[in-house]
Amino acid sequence: MSRVRVAIVGGSGYIGGELVRLLLLHPAVELAQVTSQSQQGKFVHSVHPNLRHLTRLKFTSVEQLERCDVLFLALPHGMAQTRLATFRQYSERIIDLSSDFRLRDVQLYKTWYGHDHACPEMLSAFVYGVPELHRQAIAQAPLVTGAGCLATATILGLYPLARAGVLSPIMPIVVEAKVGSSAAGNTPSLASHHPERQGAVRSFEPTGHRHTAEVIQELRSPTPLSMHFSATAIEMVRGVLTTAHVFLSQPLSDKDAWGIYRDAYKNEPFIRIVKEHRGVYRYPEPKILTGSNFCDVGFEVDSQSNRLVVLSALDNLVKGGAGNGVQAMNCMLSLDETTGLQFPGLHPI
Repeated sequence: MSRVRVAIVGGSGYIGGELVRLLLLHPAVELAQVTSQSQQGKFVHSVHPNLRHLTRLKFTSVEQLERCDVLFLALPHGMAQTRLATFRQYSERIIDLSSDFRLRDVQLYKTWYGHDHACPEMLSAFVYGVPELHRQAIAQAPLVTGAGCLATATILGLYPLARAGVLSPIMPIVVEAKVGSSAAGNTPSLASHHPERQGAVRSFEPTGHRHTAEVIQELRSPTPLSMHFSATAIEMVRGVLTTAHVFLSQPLSDKDAWGIYRDAYKNEPFIRIVKEHRGVYRYPEPKILTGSNFCDVGFEVDSQSNRLVVLSALDNLVKGGAGNGVQAMNCMLSLDETTGLQFPGLHPI
């Protein structure tokens, strides 16, 4: 059986590097090309040194792209939407990991990104690429998006509750997301400068985070959700931990909550329900998920109120980025979703 020919546009960033790593080790894939306008002509391993001896590929320019079976776009926000027609000449299947086609309502780009969308007619053509929610649609789609790392963690934490219809229609959901420095990308800034970043617990978007729109869209219900979302940068390179305070439409026992989560995720290969009675790792912890495509979800019933606290953890560059894209590709190609994604993470690290 011949391998699937895959190319990456924008492979010099952190997400691009993880895509290269995962695709090089994918048994059904031939990684044919990786582009980078800033690094063209250089060996891929000169930018991603963990890939030494794994590949002799060099970065090429976009103009040197050739036809492929699947094309990944790992470009900064705003670039894919202006060049989609060009990229579609190279592949029938495209997975865009930027935020350019995640939202279905064109007006939301003006609200959350501050500009009009350059290609609004194509928004409805893309499937939001979280397989746990849209597996069947992804399998049939030629165009798939990635999902925001904070959005992915929040959605996967809350989806079982929305699915079960137990979220209060009148009370807000309050989410605090903590994220490592790699989520800001590999372009240096004052915020990432070591003397400024080291030891920091910095609230960088207490309101108005763009991923809020994705969460509301994907957890849609007959009654619109009231979602309040805050993001904090912490001293960690990789990882996301979201803590969601959810008010319920009916009282739930611990056993009830277990049943809801088990029913939603019993067949999901990359979702683990983590809720132990003792030990350091009795709740989800992003540190031990480094490099893996797992999302760990836990919860705690508040016995003093009608509140459920939901915790979700993942690696922002893998399940929150490249790994989720590869999982979506596996769906598109009718492969087992776990193919090339079996790495379990490390402990200790």
